[in-house]
Amino acid sequence: MLSCKEVTHLLSEAQDRKITLPERVNLEMHLAICKGCKNFKSQMSFLREACPVSYTHLRAHETVLDLVC
Repeated sequence: MLSCKEVTHLLSEAQDRKITLPERVNLEMHLAICKGCKNFKSQMSFLREACPVSYTHLRAHETVLDLVC
């Protein structure tokens, strides 16, 4: 079974790439028993929806903070 550290890393990666079936199975097994990681997943989803900034639209000298502030 995956550790919480591995799950948070995998959840972050899943934002940028399609995770494999074995990764998804291990992730779902962990999320079924770990409330902390389940909360982390929902917080990541909330932040992704609340901040829909596309990093591909940044110019070389810009940062996300330049767009927000």
